[in-house]
Amino acid sequence: MTLVKFNPENKRNSLMPGFNDVFDSVFNDTFFADRMVSRVPAANISETKDHYHVELATPGLKKEDFKLNLERNILNISVEKRKEEKQEERNFSKREYSYSSFVRSFTLPESANENGIQATYNDGILKIDIPKREEAKTVSRQIEIK
Repeated sequence: MTLVKFNPENKRNSLMPGFNDVFDSVFNDTFFADRMVSRVPAANISETKDHYHVELATPGLKKEDFKLNLERNILNISVEKRKEEKQEERNFSKREYSYSSFVRSFTLPESANENGIQATYNDGILKIDIPKREEAKTVSRQIEIK
């Protein structure tokens, strides 16, 4: 059996063309569309001679919202945020609760110095600097031919 990505342009070729229209109308509703957006932040990973760098774009959060956990050689970054707007009025037609969470995990290379990891959060960007072990910094050396 082959897994095929759903393409809404080809739904007319489906065996049951009206079937997909029912779900399109439900999930294109703004109520669902706002809640079905992926909340996993984009990550940039880079390397310099002395460090590995991980940056996550996470606007709208506070540094207190993050939980960084290092277990063995896996760095887990998680956020769990709840928001409830309370109104004293009892005659409201819409009351919204907000809940968002994500977990990103990164496997650190053996050359990472796990004891020196530092994280900062500024202007919506979580920056994690992971130093390299001293022996990993010497990547190249001249080899004498005998």
